[in-house]
Amino acid sequence: MLFKDISIIDHRGITHDNMYLGTASDKIIWLEKFSPPSELLSSVDAEIYEGRDKVLLPGLYNMHSHVPMTLLRGYGEGLPLKRWLQEKIFPFEALLDANDMYWGTLLGVYEMLASGVVSFSDMYMRLEGIFRAVLETGIKANITNAFIGNEDTDIFHDRSFAEVTELMHNCLSTEGRIIAEAGIHAEYSCDERVIRDIVDWAKDEDLNLQVHLSETRAEHEECKGRHQNLTPAAYLNSLDFFDQPTVAAHCVYLEDSDLDILHDKEVTICHCPSSNLKLGSGIAPLAKFMQRDIAVTIGTDGASSNNNLNMLEEISLAALLAKGVNQDPSLMKTEDILPIVTANGAKAQGRKNCGKLEVGAQADLFIMDLQKAHMRPVYDLPANIFFSGQSADVVLTMVDGKVVYRDGIAPGIDLERVFFEVDRIKEEKLHKLSS
Repeated sequence: MLFKDISIIDHRGITHDNMYLGTASDKIIWLEKFSPPSELLSSVDAEIYEGRDKVLLPGLYNMHSHVPMTLLRGYGEGLPLKRWLQEKIFPFEALLDANDMYWGTLLGVYEMLASGVVSFSDMYMRLEGIFRAVLETGIKANITNAFIGNEDTDIFHDRSFAEVTELMHNCLSTEGRIIAEAGIHAEYSCDERVIRDIVDWAKDEDLNLQVHLSETRAEHEECKGRHQNLTPAAYLNSLDFFDQPTVAAHCVYLEDSDLDILHDKEVTICHCPSSNLKLGSGIAPLAKFMQRDIAVTIGTDGASSNNNLNMLEEISLAALLAKGVNQDPSLMKTEDILPIVTANGAKAQGRKNCGKLEVGAQADLFIMDLQKAHMRPVYDLPANIFFSGQSADVVLTMVDGKVVYRDGIAPGIDLERVFFEVDRIKEEKLHKLSS
């Protein structure tokens, strides 16, 4: 495609007007103020996309999610995390099979594509269903079934191990678009020996790790009580957990010593403001993470604790919270926001040549329509995008040079069928839970 006469906000947050961006196969091949030579266009048989009154940005990375939890959207409202999990979420999830995960993932992927997301990191279960949905829709993903285990757990005979091992094999045919990872649910849900075994396995297979870390005050303090005053970060570090590249979600209650650990071990934090607010967990100190030069990303978490997967909304909330909590409107400027939601995510997922707009990079991008009442007038285009923009303004999302969402349609998703199936799953599971 050739995107013609379009405004561009690059991965550094810099705005360029009246640009021409060309893609061929899965790469960006042209990015200039003028049109490419006719022979280049003819050689790739490019579609011309009129960009007037539109803006093009690098694709967004949703760095912590449980995407099939779209099936539980609005289920278990008003409960704190521990009761929410034990009384509502875990019993419902126990009834879900791979086919359920497939339909829930399709619903979630549509929602993400419609808000400019090109890749996500996911921690859930019945991975064969998630894998199939990701494969069909064209989005990128780093996926794991995180371990939960006690002293009697043998990870090598655990369902999580079997699913991740199968996923590793299946991912070989995706040319890096889908990546298998390892992980634990959290410190409080895994015995020490289980964590050690997972760390050794991840090192042997060179797998990145995912973990929930210091999400609630209770989790943080109870860990210190169990492990001789070690925080969850300090405890996991003592078990060499952070020796592998790790994305740590939430991090609401980190102490200064924890920040030193995460900085030194190059751990990536995923900030999930909507989920933390909705579950009453608190507000992560985003400004402090950035001041300590810790890599930060943003995630939606699951749709049952958010209740949507709208990354544009999540970005706006993260920026507003940082400004308000710190009483500093200069925080989270556009040049801060763009790397957090693009390049930082690509690096944490191990995706080279992604998360940026430049010739030779992967063609991962999205386009927003500026012809909306809430987007005019334009004094500061990035401010309009992140503080006025809505997911409904997204008109095109491209992954690896392929249009995967355009004007409300995702070619890999039959949305009407998805609606039917998720409603069926809801009624079926509620009936089983009540019987």
